[in-house]
Amino acid sequence: MIFDILTLFPGMITAPLQESILGRAADQGLLQVRAHNLRDWAEGRHLTTDDTPYGGGDGMVMKPEPVARAIAALKKQSPDARVLLMSPQGQPFSQQHAHRLAAEPGLIFLCGRYEGFDERIRQSMVDEEFSIGDYVLTGGELPAMVMIDAIARYLPGVLGNASSAATDSFSDGLLEYPQYTRPAVFEGMEVPKVLLSGDHGKIAAWRRRQQLLRTLRRRPDLLDGARLTEEDLRVLAELRSQQTMSDD
Repeated sequence: MIFDILTLFPGMITAPLQESILGRAADQGLLQVRAHNLRDWAEGRHLTTDDTPYGGGDGMVMKPEPVARAIAALKKQSPDARVLLMSPQGQPFSQQHAHRLAAEPGLIFLCGRYEGFDERIRQSMVDEEFSIGDYVLTGGELPAMVMIDAIARYLPGVLGNASSAATDSFSDGLLEYPQYTRPAVFEGMEVPKVLLSGDHGKIAAWRRRQQLLRTLRRRPDLLDGARLTEEDLRVLAELRSQQTMSDD
């Protein structure tokens, strides 16, 4: 997959995405990240990409013409690429979005600055608008990198273990179970004995129970949309009952 990023600061993008798992995946040809300077499509001596807002007000607004030219140029190379606008007004980005977007032939990330984009960019050039949280950043570059990291993990071959993405937090609507490694005892804290038993059925049941317990305690809001079996619901009812008794 090709990830195209339109930004005024391409230097923010290149170095971080050349490291670790994404860097190795790029070296193997599994994905490509291309950071484009929006000024390359601006005109005039100063290559202006922003202007004062109509109606007055503080700050500057990103002009529509350079964005339109840039998207048109990238679409010539990837006609079916989806254009994503990074914005605090967008829909909250989730694991489900990452999974769905990984199936796209290409993605174009539009990273704003200043007071944001001329509204006509939203109206005519953007397919989806995303936010990574209810806070404001100085630009859309960091959200774009967060989304690329999450999406790339679903691309075939990117993760060494293909099942890793399927067991991560949020993959099935729940938080991940606790993980342990050697030593079996650290400063008096022992690894749960079930994990040392070799009984894969009991280990799987323990892990699922821990997922439900951790989600109930930390993010109970996720349970409403999680994919739960009849056994999950039984265990969840038991956990809630225990929680109620402990509160009393």
